[in-house]
Amino acid sequence: MIEDITDKVSHNCGVVVAHTLHDVYSFIKSLQHRGREAAGIAAIGDGRIDVIKWKGTVSTFDITDLYKILDSSRYHTYMAHVRYATRGRKDKILEDAHPHVIGGRVENRGNHIIIMDCDAAIVHNGTLLDESLYEVDRSLCRTGCDSEALLHLFYNHTSERDILKNVSGSFTAAIAHKRRNDVIVMRDKKGMKPGGLGWKDGKYCVVSEDIALRKNGGAFRGDLQPGAVYYMHPDGTYEKEVVVQPDIKHCFFEWNYLCDVESVVNGVSVMNLRTRLGEILAEEFPFEDLDFVTYLPRCPEAAAIRYAEILDIPFINLFYKMRSERAFQGSTADERKLSIYQNVFLNPEITRLIRGKKVAVIDDSLIRGNNIRRELELLTGAGVAEARHINYTPQIGIIGNDGIKRFCKGGGVDMTVDDDYIARGKSPKEISDKVGMGVHYISQEGMFNAFSDFGLNKGNLCHFCIGGPDIFDSG
Repeated sequence: MIEDITDKVSHNCGVVVAHTLHDVYSFIKSLQHRGREAAGIAAIGDGRIDVIKWKGTVSTFDITDLYKILDSSRYHTYMAHVRYATRGRKDKILEDAHPHVIGGRVENRGNHIIIMDCDAAIVHNGTLLDESLYEVDRSLCRTGCDSEALLHLFYNHTSERDILKNVSGSFTAAIAHKRRNDVIVMRDKKGMKPGGLGWKDGKYCVVSEDIALRKNGGAFRGDLQPGAVYYMHPDGTYEKEVVVQPDIKHCFFEWNYLCDVESVVNGVSVMNLRTRLGEILAEEFPFEDLDFVTYLPRCPEAAAIRYAEILDIPFINLFYKMRSERAFQGSTADERKLSIYQNVFLNPEITRLIRGKKVAVIDDSLIRGNNIRRELELLTGAGVAEARHINYTPQIGIIGNDGIKRFCKGGGVDMTVDDDYIARGKSPKEISDKVGMGVHYISQEGMFNAFSDFGLNKGNLCHFCIGGPDIFDSG
């Protein structure tokens, strides 16, 4: 039996900049898949920044009541954020939620916080390396979050240009300063975290994923250029300044798991890439004795359908989820486990077909173990003769050929160096023996070939977590 540990990994947020409360609320709600732990909005006017942040999903706070607190006549620009903690204190969800601020009058209402008349505010997607923040006096910070430290670095020590030149890690960030009319948007030179420029009702806006625009009547204008700063003016126009030349190292996990399947990220369709990964799986694991192919909802659906098509094996929607939430976004290990066990079930009409049959379950990744434990329990209970778990992401968290433990370093994904990686120090056969079912991983060559087919070469992808080089060695 495998350990009682969480399967899915956590990434930390989605960000939005827009010019109406309605738009910023709608956009960030469409990015809910990027974080459900907490949400927040900063409203920016002439010489004024007001913030509200709350526990739970975006819709936890009704927009009608947000209008009562944030009178739209006072503001010209808004920033919003949804979060899952990768830094900070997971027992202090509300305090650590974005936007982070400097100054302001704080009203803590238990399940939400109102901060009026702030001096500065930030929303940030990514993770920063601590050595880049050494100038910051952490005693001034209200939290342990790297995002707040970045805000203090900007406010007290440096400029947006110097941040782009000198801060290591991943960031798509927006900063508002009480004495500056523009909202300042930056994307790190490696472009690890996504960010796009959009257009809605005659004004420009910024979103983590283009899906937020397309679902809400906006238009996508292009990805934010890595290494550039964008000055979002109050009138809805913007100016762009390229500060450093891009050194592209996108996080491959954005396509494999993190992004919405309907998004197009850095010019590449998430749907098309996952479909191609399914084709590679069919080449590497052509199990012709299978009776059915299915997937663990919801990311691997496109890959599973294509895998089944190529091998001419019936595809079935065997598993279902009551809620669209992602288990990894629970605040504690117990909550994440509960989310899996109270949310993933077998379709009763399909279950009767699989007794005594051989089933392949396509998954995006296998990090720690809880999802596959639930999967095996359900399949065993349904009388499946044999099950195979096939991942379109290679082993994560391994010990590299250089003897160094792999994890997510600066990529904004909650995979720390000593996390409970099921693949660490184990071969696929040893993992299979531990889990109690056949476990298979796409080869690294196969995955990189899929990315290369869409113009994303291995050298432009951060893959430290699966054994690749440390892209932050030289900053």
